[in-house]
Amino acid sequence: MLPEVTATRYVTPLREGGSLPGLVEADDLGTYVVKFTGAGQGRKTLVAEVLCGRLAQRLGLRVPDLVRVWLDPVIGLGEPDQEVQELLKASGGPNLGMDFLPGSIGFDPLAYAVGPEEAGRVVWFDALVGNVDRSWRNPNLLVWHGDLWLIDHGAALIWHHNWPTAAKAADKPYDASDHVLAPAGPDVAAAAAELAPRVTEELLTECAADIPDAWLEDEPGFDTPDALRRAYVEVLAARAGTVHRRITLGEPSQDGPSRAPGWLRDWAEAVSGLKKGGRTR
Repeated sequence: MLPEVTATRYVTPLREGGSLPGLVEADDLGTYVVKFTGAGQGRKTLVAEVLCGRLAQRLGLRVPDLVRVWLDPVIGLGEPDQEVQELLKASGGPNLGMDFLPGSIGFDPLAYAVGPEEAGRVVWFDALVGNVDRSWRNPNLLVWHGDLWLIDHGAALIWHHNWPTAAKAADKPYDASDHVLAPAGPDVAAAAAELAPRVTEELLTECAADIPDAWLEDEPGFDTPDALRRAYVEVLAARAGTVHRRITLGEPSQDGPSRAPGWLRDWAEAVSGLKKGGRTR
């Protein structure tokens, strides 16, 4: 089960995200980026964050530590922003917090070099969980203390929005052409050889156990939260062994960097230069 803390102060909204996450202080003296149960995107966003975040951590990828943040709706009474006040009032109980990484910066491929091995691990993981939100448009990667950190997995597991067809997700292809790390030449085969054998039903079951029951209750077609957890495990376990065969790495889409002639070549040359000169810190 995720560690639980109690929110003591709402600091500020983070308006970059569509779900209006906020920076919150807690009784453990920690500061967290919190996604709220009362947000319009719903609790499945939080389920995806927990399951993907915990799985990524268990596979050795860097994801900020996750906690359950208990929120008393009374905190929202003093908020001058009506939208924030309503969000906090609607989010009493457990919410999801991610450890705030002070001083981190958004990933920029021209400022931070990622090698084929690390890129392959991230692309393979995103293909496994069906993450559609790690493109050059919105990388959802941070650089902190010289390392790459993965954030924002709420848009992953898209198949859990339609459980009757979820079984087909095991064979669904993953187009990584617009993935922010596609130009790094990700070694997907090496990533699959390393990571796929580790994605066992036992590991997935342990990760799914960290999802609070309250975010799994009353799902149509499932009698209990554990039955729903089992469904997540089955889809991901079936997908893990062969997903690398269905990853496409082609040219970026026409509304992005491919408009600039030689984008991939220029990107590769920039990365090569950074490697020779060392990473910027």
